[in-house]
Amino acid sequence: MKIGSIQIEKPIALAPMEDVTDRAFRLICKNLGADIVYTEFTSCEALIRDIPRATRKIQISDEERPVGIQLFGGIETSMEKAAQKAEQFKPDFIDINCGCWVKNLVHRGEGAGLLKNLPLFERIVASTVKATKLPVTVKTRLGWDANSIVILDAAKMVEQAGAKALTVHCRTRSQAHSGQADWTWLERIKKAISIPLIGNGDVTTPEDVKRMFETGCDGVMIGRGAITNPWIFKQAKHYLRTGQLLPVPTLEEKIELCIEHLKLAVQFKGGARNPVIPFRKHYAGYLRGIANVSHLRSDLMQLVDLDKIIERLHQFLESNFSAAVN
Repeated sequence: MKIGSIQIEKPIALAPMEDVTDRAFRLICKNLGADIVYTEFTSCEALIRDIPRATRKIQISDEERPVGIQLFGGIETSMEKAAQKAEQFKPDFIDINCGCWVKNLVHRGEGAGLLKNLPLFERIVASTVKATKLPVTVKTRLGWDANSIVILDAAKMVEQAGAKALTVHCRTRSQAHSGQADWTWLERIKKAISIPLIGNGDVTTPEDVKRMFETGCDGVMIGRGAITNPWIFKQAKHYLRTGQLLPVPTLEEKIELCIEHLKLAVQFKGGARNPVIPFRKHYAGYLRGIANVSHLRSDLMQLVDLDKIIERLHQFLESNFSAAVN
């Protein structure tokens, strides 16, 4: 699959997710085999006004490459300015969010709201492409609802506007994350365009990755499946190569990766808030499937000091080793 100067055979990408795919999590997933990563989606209006939170969200590093900055907006001139602003942070490409289902965005005609106005959708993509020297890609959904599936028309518009790749989350806006992603559209979309197609939606296992590639997609994007299992990139690549599943991560591997992730979150902290507090949302994923974890989880939700959190995690790990030996 080729996007500008990026050329990767069957890439597995980490989806852009608000309040999840910050620099720390992107590096964790990159180190575990993610081929392409994206920043959290960033408001074009906030970016061109130099709002600190917006500029922090698109800070990237060479270790993440290839990495895309994802922008959202519903005004052509604002998207043009934001794309030019994003260039200064030196991403490998810019991705346009045309799929976010959140109410306050779509009511402003942003995100998936653009699927209700395809002429504006097309103009947003075309104007962003013209505004930047970087490759531009688009992420969208099948349509607004089951009665307005517009993805085939939208996909052709994306290509004609000059975008270099299209990612499709195989749900409608009205579904949000509910129901089942309809992968049957992927083969039809692939036949309608010549630019690379990346499939997304309900990819949670290595077997899912293989099945999605079998639809004809050039790449596969993993979102929520990576939150609870960031090892999925490594696992999927091994499965595609050998047909065999890797062992489930051990308790020690889960605890140590959680600590590594937490340290990165603290290292890249921005703003006034203690970074261990927003990190709390990750504990459930790392501790999923571990027996007798309720007390640990309760303690972690109260602790605000990095060293004490690490101490508590090691204490839990050691107590489990002792129990296993006895």
